Order: sequence, then structure tokens, then C-alpha cells
Amino acid sequence: MPETVAPVADIEARGYAHPEVLVSTQWVADHLADPDVRIVESNEDVLLYETGHIPGAVKIDWVADLNDPLIRDYIDRPRFQRLLRSKGIGEDTTIVFYGDKNNWWATYAFWVFRLFGVKNLRLMDGGRLRWADEGRELVTALPRYPEGNITVKDRDDVRSRAFREQVLEHVKSGKRLVDVRSPEEYRGERMHMPEYPNEGALRGGHVPGARSIPWGRAITPETHTFRPANELRTIYQEENGLKPGDDVIVYCRIGERSSHTWFALTYLLGFERVRNYDGSWTEWGNLVKAAVEKP
Repeated sequence: MPETVAPVADIEARGYAHPEVLVSTQWVADHLADPDVRIVESNEDVLLYETGHIPGAVKIDWVADLNDPLIRDYIDRPRFQRLLRSKGIGEDTTIVFYGDKNNWWATYAFWVFRLFGVKNLRLMDGGRLRWADEGRELVTALPRYPEGNITVKDRDDVRSRAFREQVLEHVKSGKRLVDVRSPEEYRGERMHMPEYPNEGALRGGHVPGARSIPWGRAITPETHTFRPANELRTIYQEENGLKPGDDVIVYCRIGERSSHTWFALTYLLGFERVRNYDGSWTEWGNLVKAAVEKP
């Protein structure tokens, strides 16, 4: 391991509500040959996997694999089950996600898998960047696995997903809304992240009453790993007044950054009721008669 890599505390020592959902890069390295573990890479850059990936990792393309090509929704149960079986995933397989951008799209894939009731899900803390910083091997060889036998449930959008009607009710009732986008997006100065094309919505601003808590605050920049629980509580609870029992809806532009915050609140802090509004600003910023706030 390179000497310049910043050390990280053991996951079990960081005080998370569900530390078992996170695994370290070393854990992944130790399980590369484990037939009961499937490593899954999911990136914003859909071509990155082909340039090099963790040995044995399979690819989940958030555009081509998870999204229906005709409607803005996810694929149905039969297609999702075929996808997982094609990756060699069985009933008892432990699935470990990782990806670029400090695991933006890895947590998004994790969230979609949970909508279908898939169990035994893990996230590699630090993602692709941490693996590379540690000088660990990346390969271009594409793995091949026997067809899996997993059986997938019908998708359940109730527990972890929010739609515009529920967001409207949240606004009316004054319940907790978290905007995880950049401050520039929250203020209405941009409709996309800095350094990206300004696209996706006709109006800028934020959903009325939403608090601005950029998703990246949950990450320690030097290590790309999640902050310890005490630091997360400072950000979400002490600074912004969220409580573990609150009914919280999180959103961004298309739902990927907010899935990262959904993961942090749900699994690391143990919040009981967090939903991801994947319609997010692309929908709300174009929605007729929907109110928009600007500071």
C-alpha cells in the first residue's frame, strides 16, 4: 500500500447503527475468490468499468440496466431478476457495491436493489477511489459466472421511495426535506452541479422548506470514506435538526446523490423513515404549479 494514503478507522469503531452494511477495501480483497460474494461496480461514467475494475467485479449500468427505456421508471421484476441472474447472483450471494464519485452510483444501485427486496447488500467504503489510492489491482478481463438462481420480489416503492405527490404533502405539512445538491443549485444559480452542463430543469431553486445539506459532507475527502457517526450526527442532527424518528425525504437532480444521503441516514445513523425522491429537481423544476424557493 502506498505510504501517502491517509489511514482510516475500522468501520466497527465508528459508531454506526448498522456497521455490517459497510465493508473495507481489505475485506473485498480477502473475498475476491469467494464464490458466495459478488462484487458489483456501478459508476456515473458508464465506460469507466472497461478501463479497469476490481478483479471479478461485474458491471451494473445505471442507464442501460436499471432504467426502463420507455418510461421514467425502473425495470420490472422479470427483467431485474434476469439481470441479477446473468451476473451470477444466487439466493445466498452477498452483493458488494462500489463505484466512482465516492460511491454516488453505487449507493443508487444499492437503493434500487433494496426496492426489489434484495438482501445481503454491502457497500465498499471509499469506493473505487480508495481502492485505487491504495494501489490495489484493477483489471480489464471480463468475468463470467454460471447463471444465478436468485428470486426477486415485486418492487416495493412505499418504504424507501417518494413521488411528487408525497413531496407536495411534505411541503404542506412542514415535514423534513433535505436538498443534497451543491449550494449553487440550492440557491437557484445552477440547474446542475458545478463543472457540468447546466441542464435538466427550466427553473432553479429548491423545494420550499428543504434544508441544504450537500451529500459530500458525509465523506472524509482525504480517504473517500464515510465520516464517523459522531461527525454525521453533528452535520445532520445538531446543525440541521433532523431526528432519527423524523419522516425525511431527500432529493437532488435525478436521485443519485440523494441515494448517498439516504444510505448515510438509514444505515449509518439509523434513521427509521427516509425516502429518496428520485424525480428530484429534474421533475420538480419542470412541474407546473409547483412552488420554488430561492434564498
